[in-house]
Amino acid sequence: MPPDNNPYLVIIVMMVAAVLFALVPLGLAWLWARYFSPRKPGREKDASYECGLESKGNAWVQFRSEYYLYAIIFLIFDVETIFLLPFAVAFTGLSAGAFIAMMVFLLLLVEGLVWAWMKGVLTWK
Repeated sequence: MPPDNNPYLVIIVMMVAAVLFALVPLGLAWLWARYFSPRKPGREKDASYECGLESKGNAWVQFRSEYYLYAIIFLIFDVETIFLLPFAVAFTGLSAGAFIAMMVFLLLLVEGLVWAWMKGVLTWK
């Protein structure tokens, strides 16, 4: 049986290539660091360094979750609006099924916005 009869062979080869593409540079960097980088541990080398200033005190900072939720909601709606661009560009050439699919997408997007608004996620305190 020739190898080109398997329809999944191309997908498997691409997956193996993708995994190797990620792991080979990591392995080479690890080998380079292990055999060629000097080991000089010390107080200065192990200290945290940020912007040229020595760290003082505890690094633990309380963070209000409202900022996080606000950022996530913004990110979701910002990325989702990018999906509207191909629809707007090809609007006149789309079938009725594509139009209905986009209207369902918009309905879900508006529903998510209303849900976030009703939950008070968008209320800045």
